[in-house]
Amino acid sequence: MDERVASAIAHWGPRFTANGVTVSDFERVTRGLDVWDDWCAAWSSVAEEHEKLGRQALATGRHLSAGRHLAQAALYFHFAKFVFVADHDQMRRAHLRAVACLDDALPHLSPPGRRVEIGFEGATLAGILRLPPGPGPHPAVLMLSGLDSAKEEHGVVEQLFLERGLATFAVDGPGQGEAEYDLPIRGDWSQPGKALLDALAAEPGIDAARLGVWGVSLGGYYAPRVAAAERHRVKACVALAGPYDFGDCWSGLPELTRDTFRVRAGAASEEEARRIAYTLTMEGSAAAITAPLLVVFGRRDRLIPWRQAERLATAAGGDSELLMIEEGNHGCADRAPWHRPYTADWLAQRLKGETG
Repeated sequence: MDERVASAIAHWGPRFTANGVTVSDFERVTRGLDVWDDWCAAWSSVAEEHEKLGRQALATGRHLSAGRHLAQAALYFHFAKFVFVADHDQMRRAHLRAVACLDDALPHLSPPGRRVEIGFEGATLAGILRLPPGPGPHPAVLMLSGLDSAKEEHGVVEQLFLERGLATFAVDGPGQGEAEYDLPIRGDWSQPGKALLDALAAEPGIDAARLGVWGVSLGGYYAPRVAAAERHRVKACVALAGPYDFGDCWSGLPELTRDTFRVRAGAASEEEARRIAYTLTMEGSAAAITAPLLVVFGRRDRLIPWRQAERLATAAGGDSELLMIEEGNHGCADRAPWHRPYTADWLAQRLKGETG
């Protein structure tokens, strides 16, 4: 088996299934997958099966089923392209299918979602806004992806927040998802964070006085950067599996991760990518975080050393809590019940004053 295929399966298998890929689909796609060049096509093929189910459901008026099938297809197309940077054309085709499937699913989800576009530095940041049932205005969580994740991946976590009365705004920021082709990865998230929070606060049904931010992987770095820069309005922050200093983690990253960062940072070489990685640091910013901070981390994380989490929790300027999952991998997807419900309860308590 190609080392890149083996690496993807070993590092990200639990993440796929925790975020909605069925075990049977994961096994049938990866069982005969030996060459990395076939990764995108293999996942896209199964994504098309789910999209067909969704289109058939739409045509026969079965809207709830259509929403679920199309959201599933979007997730599979996303995983087809998530680190497939060796073939940009194939990657982008899969990505466009992911975006289209989720857009078509949104009106039929429960609760439904709505696409929001934000002009930013000559490009567009896209997000998905979902409101919980009941009268507003609602507290809301800005959801930030990592290096290789995007808004199409967060449906399972969104549902946990929505069930607790929290609106969700899952977005693609610079270097992510729909923005990755126009805006490179950046270490300073003050301006993207401001633009996204401005847009969220202006939405009907959102309580601008009760905004939180959640991020996973590199999003677990972006979220505290936003909390530091927007401390006057971020009321709670969750950093899941984020680095304190990404440059310090560089030498231990898998080849696929380094390649993906190089492309999405707009670097011409791995050495330039490494230099950019060192600009992603909480040094000088962590002390500005005054909102309650929950740092969630897996001690068996093979991408980001667990002591990075300790550094963030210790350096934060406000109340912080470190939830270390002893057996957890990167993102703790292999131990989701040990942190996801707790995280949702933690946010609900701080943004609503109650648990779900």
